[in-house]
Amino acid sequence: MIYLIRHGQTELNREGRYQGRIDSALTALGIAQAQAVGRRLAQIKADAGGDWRLETSSQGRAVQTARLIAEAAGLGEPQPDERLIEASYGELEGLTRPEVDARWPELAGLRGTFGRAPGGETMEALTARAAAWLADHRDAAVRTIAVSHASTGRVLRGLYLGLPIEAVRELETPQDAFHWLHDGVIERIEAAPFAVQ
Repeated sequence: MIYLIRHGQTELNREGRYQGRIDSALTALGIAQAQAVGRRLAQIKADAGGDWRLETSSQGRAVQTARLIAEAAGLGEPQPDERLIEASYGELEGLTRPEVDARWPELAGLRGTFGRAPGGETMEALTARAAAWLADHRDAAVRTIAVSHASTGRVLRGLYLGLPIEAVRELETPQDAFHWLHDGVIERIEAAPFAVQ
């Protein structure tokens, strides 16, 4: 079983900028989101029992989120896995959507520009690493909590369900909820209500 989580809101998320491989710290809201996810996972863990592991993208925003989750859920230090990192957005990184649309009209209005961003990671490379991670975890007896990113998380869920790429691009990417991948289905799990400190 896999609990797939997107990192909490970052400064660049708040500004509406593409992140990809550049990093940005969590905002106060992002910290509250991660803590709420951790508390919800603590409840699930207490009810389910068994062995659990926490893995994370090695990017700072994911590691920060994973550590907050670990603290709230009573888990050990998160283990980094490079296959969970975000897609590279190449020349789009650091830009807002209006800036991207003005420079690359062919991308204007398209949802999910991962895999087609100029100078970015190809869809083939992103899919290959996501598929390799999923193959290692899909049927594992240990329950895995994985902290990743918007685009990589979409691809992981799409692979799990066997979705075509255009459907993958339309998948949601919440930061105040997460997804449970089990028995060939995916369920959205809401984090408990939270307040920003």
